[in-house]
Amino acid sequence: MSFEVIKQLAEQVRGNIGRVIVGKEEVVDLLLIGLITSGHVLLEDVPGTGKTMLAKSLAKSLALNFRRIQFTPDLLPSDLSGIHFYNQKISEFEFRAGPLFTHLLLADEINRATPRTQSSLLECMEERQISIDGETKHLERPFMVIATQNPVEHQGTFPLPEAQLDRFLFKIKMGYPTTEEGLQLLKRFKEHDPLSQLEPVAGIDVIAQAQKAYTSVRVTDDILYYLLQIVEQTRKRDEVSVGVSPRGSQALLRACQVHAILRGRDFVTPDDVKAMAKPVLAHRLAIRGMQRAANQADAIIDDIIRLTAVPAEAGLPVH
Repeated sequence: MSFEVIKQLAEQVRGNIGRVIVGKEEVVDLLLIGLITSGHVLLEDVPGTGKTMLAKSLAKSLALNFRRIQFTPDLLPSDLSGIHFYNQKISEFEFRAGPLFTHLLLADEINRATPRTQSSLLECMEERQISIDGETKHLERPFMVIATQNPVEHQGTFPLPEAQLDRFLFKIKMGYPTTEEGLQLLKRFKEHDPLSQLEPVAGIDVIAQAQKAYTSVRVTDDILYYLLQIVEQTRKRDEVSVGVSPRGSQALLRACQVHAILRGRDFVTPDDVKAMAKPVLAHRLAIRGMQRAANQADAIIDDIIRLTAVPAEAGLPVH
């Protein structure tokens, strides 16, 4: 698959989702980057901003199997993975698959589940497999988790640990629509639900090809060093107790490669690194001596980018 085909795919999906979601092109691009890189996305915003609608629109645009789980304190790991049950008709144990066996999983209000249930997602998010009763079951690709959490309510919630956050490629805020976008939204949903009329623009096979092709995007040693300098600086800041892990630096590289394709290039530039740095790195920072603050983490990443020397343009491939 050529990079141009991936770019066209992204444009088709973006336009198709745009029939339902007003604005949010950058958010849609980040979701597509997550899907192509086999990454997962954490959406953090107040209820009613279109998080579930966006996930459903992405699934329908790509003909993906979609499952939604409402996370609650009484949710058990087996409610996600499935169970073995005794079938009296055939006198044997059978496996009843849980909602994790899908292509696109919406984990709604993930921070309302207990740490035990949250941790049951670690294996499937990282290794695309689930261990049940000593048996390993592989998940069908593509597999992507889109989790949501409400940043306002804290009562009855369990903050995601660093190990869980580190497995999310992006942490994204939906944000409120502008006045013009809000007006378009009211007009669009006044008479019918456009989601019900959404048709797929691509199949699973195209996504599988894109997931293999993007890794061929060229990255010079200068860009790799620039990216690594930004990551290493997060570990040296006084206000940061835990910086970005090697998993985070690899995630940033993958995101930059797909971002370059969406911008019509077959090579990564410093602008790709700058564009992807905050959504990939900010949520991986543990701020010292205070609650995790997204705005402060963003400011730290911005400051690091400002202070890090940018590679000379002469060292970049010629487009």
